[in-house]
Amino acid sequence: MTTEPNSFKILLIPEHVEDSGGASAEDSAVRLAVVEATGETGASGYPRYAGHGIVADIDPSTRTVEALLVDGAELAYGLIARVTS
Repeated sequence: MTTEPNSFKILLIPEHVEDSGGASAEDSAVRLAVVEATGETGASGYPRYAGHGIVADIDPSTRTVEALLVDGAELAYGLIARVTS
């Protein structure tokens, strides 16, 4: 029996940050949000998580963001979403 995590931390990081010079992913993030499980399944078929203006469908087994809205809009070009726990 597998259980899905109740929350994840999502970091929005500029795509061009290839070498952070030793900085952590959190230090490179332009936005950080803790998203909580909503109990719903998103259109992608994965569990939906929401919080702090971010709604994401996340595959809990691979920690991959399958769908993402930031303040009701698609993720801006040049940003990537990284999931941590």
